[in-house]
Order: sequence, then structure tokens, then C-alpha cells
Amino acid sequence: MSLLEVRDLVVRYGPVTAVDRVGFTLEAGETLALNGPSGCGKSSTALAVLQLRRPDSGEVRFEGRELTALTERELRPLRPRMQPVFQDPYGSLSPRHRIRDAVAEPLKVQGRWTAADGPSRVAGLLDRVGLDPSYGDRFPHELSGGQCQRAGIARALASEPRLLVLDEPVSALDPSVRAGVLNLLADLQDELDLGYLFICHDRAVVRHFADRVLEMRDGRISSG
Repeated sequence: MSLLEVRDLVVRYGPVTAVDRVGFTLEAGETLALNGPSGCGKSSTALAVLQLRRPDSGEVRFEGRELTALTERELRPLRPRMQPVFQDPYGSLSPRHRIRDAVAEPLKVQGRWTAADGPSRVAGLLDRVGLDPSYGDRFPHELSGGQCQRAGIARALASEPRLLVLDEPVSALDPSVRAGVLNLLADLQDELDLGYLFICHDRAVVRHFADRVLEMRDGRISSG
């Protein structure tokens, strides 16, 4: 059984078909890249996989469960296992919250936080992504873009996911920082057997990072 199976996925915005009968599979421990120009449907596909935008038709099976047929209440226990990492490292974290609070939030929302071990779990997550735990006292604007993206990855890992949907996770970073974040993601995948759906417009990056690459054009998979 594949970790993720997408079949005949369709997403429309009014008269515009952003995703047109897209299908693919993704295995645990694999990185599948969707590559293509801006506006080709990559991010709409990612949102539909996460059920953050319900598709108009098609199937999204995650760990064998067909998600599009589930109510929001039925989806709730599955959402921690599918986590996004977005393009803007600053926009994905609240500017009013310290980094430690941003990383702790999923633990609290999911009922896995205790005063006894919560702080040490947050410190461990920051350490796992290459940040000194003392960075937990800082606000997002006090971190560099690469550090902030690492904090966002730590926040995603707090939910103990099986799938990360990485939507242009390094495109906003300086070239000198990108390699470090990609190496971190590769190490985490090896360690945790994560599946990655990797959205990217940069062919050089996807050829280096992904196990398989699907090219998207005008809402359709054109090759792969």
C-alpha cells in the first residue's frame, strides 16, 4: 500500500480548471517532485492533497484512507500525519509568538503537551533541525530566513507526521542556505522514513533532491 495515492484529481476556481485529472503515488521514504512554472497547478495540487482545499472530484488516499469522502471531524485525527512546510519561512510563523511557542502549539492542540516534558520535547525538536534550543526564546524576525525555515520544519515534526508537503521550501532562501536546508530534509527523511511531496519550479533543485519528478503544465502531468 502506497503512503499517498492521488487519482483523477480536479480542482476548479470558477471557470478555471487549476488541476486537471492529476494522478500519482508516493511511497514512504520517497521524495516525489511536482515541477513546473508558476500557475501550472502545483500548489493547488498540494492544497488538495492536504485537504486544505477540497477537490472538485477525484480521490486522495492517505495510508489507505480515502480523504475526500471524510467530514472535517473525521479528517481531524489524520491531519497531524500530513504536514505542510510553506515557501515563506516568516509568514508561516506568527510574528507575535516566540519560536518555542510556535513549535509547542501542535503538541498542545493535539493533547500531547505536559508541563513536565513539553519544554524538553520542544528543545529536542529544535536541536533535531540544527537550531540551538536557546533560539526558542526568539521571535521569528530575530532569525535568518534559513533558521526560520528550520523552525517551521521543527513545528511540522512536532505532529509526528508520515507525509510532508513541501511547497517551494527553499525558493525564498539565499542560495548559500538552500543546500543546508535540503540536506536537513534528506537526513530527516532517512531517519524518520518520511514521504515528501516536493513542490518546486527549479529543475536543478528537483533533479538533485527528488527520487522522481513529474512535470506539470496547465494543470496536467505532462511527463514523469
